[in-house]
Amino acid sequence: MNYVFALLVTLAVGFAAWTGSPEHVAVVEGTTATATIEPKFGPAAVLPKVDSNASVEVNGTRYEGRVVSVSGTVATIESTAPAGPAVVRFTDQYAMKLVSDAALEQAKKSVELAIGLIGAMTLFLGLMKVVEAGGGLDLVARTIRPILIKLFPDVPSGHPAMGAMVMNIAANVLGLGNAATPFGIRAMQELDTLNKHKGTATNAMVLFLAINTSGVAVLPTGMIAVRAALGAKNPASIFSTTLAASFVNTVVAVLAAKLLQRLFRGPATEDGDAPVHEPIRLVEFVPLTLATAAMFGLVSWVYADPHATYWIIPGLIGGMIVFGFARGVKVYESFVEGAKDGFASATRIIPYVVAILVAVGMFRASGAMELLVRGIQPFSRAVGIPPEVLPLALLRPLSGSGAFALTSDITKTYGPDSFIANLAGTMQGTTETTFYVLSVYFGAVGITKYRHAVPTGLASDLSGVLASVLFVTLL
Repeated sequence: MNYVFALLVTLAVGFAAWTGSPEHVAVVEGTTATATIEPKFGPAAVLPKVDSNASVEVNGTRYEGRVVSVSGTVATIESTAPAGPAVVRFTDQYAMKLVSDAALEQAKKSVELAIGLIGAMTLFLGLMKVVEAGGGLDLVARTIRPILIKLFPDVPSGHPAMGAMVMNIAANVLGLGNAATPFGIRAMQELDTLNKHKGTATNAMVLFLAINTSGVAVLPTGMIAVRAALGAKNPASIFSTTLAASFVNTVVAVLAAKLLQRLFRGPATEDGDAPVHEPIRLVEFVPLTLATAAMFGLVSWVYADPHATYWIIPGLIGGMIVFGFARGVKVYESFVEGAKDGFASATRIIPYVVAILVAVGMFRASGAMELLVRGIQPFSRAVGIPPEVLPLALLRPLSGSGAFALTSDITKTYGPDSFIANLAGTMQGTTETTFYVLSVYFGAVGITKYRHAVPTGLASDLSGVLASVLFVTLL
């Protein structure tokens, strides 16, 4: 992650210095200059604001000006420049200013984001402590023990980390992002108790995050809501494509994590002290089968009744409380104990979130992202990725809010029932904000050596994009 952070910041500053402030052809008549804003890299895509400063250059002489109006791609500047052909530069488009503003703005948003997580993390980690005190995580872990033993041979089957990972994955499957993050952080904290080399990611940590960032998205509720608001004939039409693409994505992520851990040797592979698991009996698949059937039943209910999603969070909270009472747990005391961990965890991740979001914000603001998009367009066309969604494919691993906004814009621009909109919606539901997830989850337990987590996450993102193209084309 050190190299990723340094590379993004260095490229942002270097590209901004090289870009400077784009020039725009203008004509001066009387006391005003009319400039046509041409689409160029980065800063040129930012429209100047009314009352912002500009410079008007005529025959090599610069004159100060002020933007009085902006209509589409035409800006009118009030200036004392003489009549004739001119060149205009806008202060709002000065690349280094945009990079500077982006760094400060993203630092502010990062802290706001982390503070916003405090409430959800305090709530769900408090509830999770109630379930844990009642032995619930152990019950959940035993339910899917046949799968977890194969995926996580370094983690004892009865360890609390197993139950926490299951809760996180289930929350992601149901589209409960607010609940998934606290459960995921709890899982990382439990996995860290098995880590004999603090500060270095274990194989289990990397694999868990690979599954987390590529998890099968059964309920892409966010994009379905956007499509419905924009008048799609069938807002849930991306359900089948998202499910199929994210399933492929998850398989690729698991394989990538397993293969790359052999190249990036770490604590779990060097200690040679993996736990010995009891043989898996056929009867152990019965709870897993029932849980899977219940999950599909819940999904079917949600798609049959659009109001069913309102029941999920209250049902989850109420179910965890009732479970605690039924198991004889002192619910209030246990909740408060777990809630304290949630508050501490949320504040601990702030430096990690600030670092990655500031780097990403600077990279985007400099225009380097747009240059990268144009550079790989020939490759994207060769594999069938339309150029209209290529910026989304590159932005998704870096910025969740930015990617969601871009997907919404694509859906609105090309129509919610178009191929481009379906592809963008599927990509949004299939891939994840890899760098944000890594910084938050690893930051919660002080991991600074990520080992193969970044290449695994990027391999997953690439497979998610390609799988989205494939299944949207087929289905």
